[in-house]
Amino acid sequence: MTDSLRYSDTVMDHYRNPRNVGEIAGSPAVAQVGDPATGDVLKISLKIVDGVVVQALFKSFGCTAAIASGSIATTLVAGKTIEEAGRLTNQEVVRALGGLPESKIQCSVLAQQAIQEALRRHRAALAMTPEVARCR
Repeated sequence: MTDSLRYSDTVMDHYRNPRNVGEIAGSPAVAQVGDPATGDVLKISLKIVDGVVVQALFKSFGCTAAIASGSIATTLVAGKTIEEAGRLTNQEVVRALGGLPESKIQCSVLAQQAIQEALRRHRAALAMTPEVARCR
């Protein structure tokens, strides 16, 4: 893109018509990244069954690129194994969006970070034994 503030049609579509908006109640695979005081915030919720992301939802407080990145990231990880979802990079988010202005790449990084943190929390919840859970 030649104009640093110009967005692709895909970005604008995901901004105007975001996919998979919401939260998954009761899921341990939830992560919020970003800083609400200074910029964009992205929250990702995953429902994981038998090692597969069967549902991915997001909420975002932020700019066009943040909303579009959260939206497309949920479509990219849904149906993937947790290993596949964990390998999603911000560059893949940018490619799927048809590019982002250089000043907005951080929004794709938030999507990657939120997914990785949600997966980390899912793994941590699986690792807890009943005895450990009762002690907390």
